[in-house]
Amino acid sequence: MDPELIHPFGVHVTPAGQVLVCACNSNNVIQVDQEGSKKLATLASQKYELIYPVSVCCNTSIQQIIVGLSNNNNIIVMELQ
Repeated sequence: MDPELIHPFGVHVTPAGQVLVCACNSNNVIQVDQEGSKKLATLASQKYELIYPVSVCCNTSIQQIIVGLSNNNNIIVMELQ
């Protein structure tokens, strides 16, 4: 439970065990611990034009996060830092 996570929709677990969750109504993608009980980082938010994210995937070989959006049928590809 985190106030930044409103209507969680898509979840992705990386090969390293990192858990990524996109929240449709809070317009963000966060990383949580392996138990899902604590937020570790906000990876993307509305300031990156992230509106209604519904899916998330992480390509660790090229260090990118791919987020699917429901409001305009687009995807956003972001570099991990």
